[in-house]
Amino acid sequence: MEKRLTSSNNRPREDSWLKSLFVRKVDPRKDAHSNLLAKKETSSLYKLQFHNVKPECLEAYNKICQEVLPKIHEDKHYPCTLVGTWNTWYGEQDQAVHLWRYEGGYPALTEVMNKLRENQEFVEFRNARSNMLLSRKNQLLLEFSFWNEPIPRSGPNIYELRSYQLRPGTMIEWGNYWARAIRFRQDGNEAVGGFFSQIGQLYMVHHLWAYKDLQSREDIRNAAWHKHGWEELVYYTGKTFIELKLVIHLILLFYIFSPQS
Repeated sequence: MEKRLTSSNNRPREDSWLKSLFVRKVDPRKDAHSNLLAKKETSSLYKLQFHNVKPECLEAYNKICQEVLPKIHEDKHYPCTLVGTWNTWYGEQDQAVHLWRYEGGYPALTEVMNKLRENQEFVEFRNARSNMLLSRKNQLLLEFSFWNEPIPRSGPNIYELRSYQLRPGTMIEWGNYWARAIRFRQDGNEAVGGFFSQIGQLYMVHHLWAYKDLQSREDIRNAAWHKHGWEELVYYTGKTFIELKLVIHLILLFYIFSPQS
């Protein structure tokens, strides 16, 4: 977990310094969080899917996903993109994670769903998949305006999804802090995407990172602590967490058919 800050007797000075530094860029009273924090130049909506697979079915599950999902991604009649699909390496075992982007927001999502209902191959795929799963859940997300848009990158890489449950009412505060914090995490081109939930489990934030391997992950994360201001940002964003939820670590591996490698 992240390092502790200096002792509490220095905190009044830190509070004063931070208050002068973190002038809010966004006033939470002006508009909905989705309008204040999301990218204005795009109308993309994201869907994050978590599938917990029966251990004995994981290989078969991967096989049918590899056969069907790329066809939807490549079909011009579906206004969606398969950003990435993974198996979990560390964290939840026997889990598959899929991230879709819908170009055009909610209307695009509705269009894709309606077309998939008429796609016989997908209907058969979904029926076969249902027999392989223990449980599943999803969320609809928007991307933070200050994060990189997920794009294909050279590999192979490992990917880490860090998911945060925020206290209600702190999403704007989180966004204001991370709009500054993200500049500390760009040197290794590790920032893939940052998202916040719209439908599903609310007050959720997801940060997706890419690393060459576990050692490079450790080196890059340790290097951030040597940059002035990083630990203060970690400390103050930590105040927006709900107690005992903290961070969920998932190391994710892209399948060979994924748009990213």
